[in-house]
Amino acid sequence: MAISAALVKELRERTGAGMMECKKALVETDGNIDAAIEAMRKSGQAKAAKKAGRVAAEGVVELRIADDHHAAVMVEVNSETDFVAKDAHFAGFAAAVAETALVSTVADEGALAAQPLAGGDGESVEEARQALIAKIGENVAVRRMHRFDAPVGSFYSYRHGVRIAVLVELVGGDEELGRDIAMHIAASSPLCVSAEDVPAEALEKEREIFKAQALESGKPANIVDKITDGRMRKYLEEVTLLGHAFVKDPDTQVGDLLKARGAEVKRFLRMEVGEGVEKKVENFADEVKAQAGQVDA
Repeated sequence: MAISAALVKELRERTGAGMMECKKALVETDGNIDAAIEAMRKSGQAKAAKKAGRVAAEGVVELRIADDHHAAVMVEVNSETDFVAKDAHFAGFAAAVAETALVSTVADEGALAAQPLAGGDGESVEEARQALIAKIGENVAVRRMHRFDAPVGSFYSYRHGVRIAVLVELVGGDEELGRDIAMHIAASSPLCVSAEDVPAEALEKEREIFKAQALESGKPANIVDKITDGRMRKYLEEVTLLGHAFVKDPDTQVGDLLKARGAEVKRFLRMEVGEGVEKKVENFADEVKAQAGQVDA
């Protein structure tokens, strides 16, 4: 199949590999970019599978925790520009949406839209959103909402600015520990709590990749297995919260810190503004020409 320049460019951005290597990998995988990345990692050509296009929108992440710490919500409210994200009307709407989410019993952003906005005049979240769009002249979206209930554990949080927020469900420990763990998650972004939480298929895929890389280096079979096992241990340390070195004390693993404090992390959620949505890249020179009517039709 024909491989477009855009596809080659995306693969280069995500792997750091050369143009010819990227094009060859895409040809061999019939344009399947994920399969191409896996093949390149096995052959050692990919420097890193960098995630592309995570920040796609401006806005804020808001979170709220019930007074008894047994319920919590997190919402992402988006705007088109950072300028509007800092607007007082937008910030007030986002805060009210979070309050609405906490006091209601709804589980997602779809159901949240029909709820009366907290502190409003009876209008729904959706009606208030439409009114805000008319006021600021820019699209606004309540993109995500997550609700959690913990009859046994307690929720704690950390918010870095307005763009990154973390909720942690902790059994045992105290508010200071909960905040410290949430702050660590905000900074280090683990995928899950422990090795037991990593999907078996993900573990198998990583093992295949590490083994292929070791074989590519020409090492004998008995050494290849030891190298693979070592890389798997390192991988689990990198992706699991309990395996991380604690950001405030790098000589201590998070798992050891929790054990010493008699606490357990049941789950966590880290949310960042715009993650997972593709953002259009504007060419400033072309934009100026377009405004001046200089772009050819």
